[in-house]
Amino acid sequence: MPHVLIIHEVDAYTAWKTVFDRAADIRTLAGEISYQLLRYDTDANTVVHFSKWTSLDDARRFFESPELVEIRRKAGVKAPTFLYLREIERGVLSPERGSGTP
Repeated sequence: MPHVLIIHEVDAYTAWKTVFDRAADIRTLAGEISYQLLRYDTDANTVVHFSKWTSLDDARRFFESPELVEIRRKAGVKAPTFLYLREIERGVLSPERGSGTP
């Protein structure tokens, strides 16, 4: 499964989030399947956007498009870092496994 991890500082989270929400339709059309938003525990304006995509080519085309560059500028995004990733494994750990008992 292709994923994209974006880390970016924003001028103001609430303003950025408004623009992010308004872009839901174009993100869907571009191939974004799902997403998670996280932020640094020590900085509310550093946002981590982790998303699943139909393909990494679709994601690159979208994030590198002039339209998205302009949307990021208007949203107050500062120097985003993009990581294009392919999942190699997924798992869920049970509580017993982490308890130290065999």
